[in-house]
Amino acid sequence: MSDQEIINMLFARLEESLAAMDAKYGKSCRTIAVNIVGNEQDAEECVNDAYLAVWNSIPPENPNPFAAFLFKILRNIAMKKHRTTQTQKRKCVFEELIAEIEPFLASDETVESQIEQKELARMREEFLDTLSPENRTVFMRRYWFSESYAEIARAMGISENSVSTRLMRTREKMKKYLNERGVLV
Repeated sequence: MSDQEIINMLFARLEESLAAMDAKYGKSCRTIAVNIVGNEQDAEECVNDAYLAVWNSIPPENPNPFAAFLFKILRNIAMKKHRTTQTQKRKCVFEELIAEIEPFLASDETVESQIEQKELARMREEFLDTLSPENRTVFMRRYWFSESYAEIARAMGISENSVSTRLMRTREKMKKYLNERGVLV
């Protein structure tokens, strides 16, 4: 079923749209959620919450591309769930991911900082465009989809050491790229 057909079903408020969404994107959603929250039960809760959020957002939203819309909602829900559970546990792989890329993220919540966040996001996107497709894929799999080095290595057909080295070099290049544009990292 196409994304537009799913969106049309959501506009028509047909409950079958949820089953269609799950059939098409359920496996990817569960993988992303497990990579962030760390366990199947919490991941399933996040996926269900994401489906509900999509249901409540469409209409009036008419997202294009639909997958990116769904995955962004899911990521936000999973990250919120992760923060909630981590106040109790205090240890997870996702913390490692945040620590690795934290210097490249803006954090204050003032109007000025929101503008800076948007500008920093634009610069990060420009930087990613300078990477080779393979290095961009490794970077996105690690920092967007929260995959482990082993998962990335297996999917890309390279060694874990190569994944680690590529990510380290990419972070160094990003730091240099941002510093050249006046962002102190």
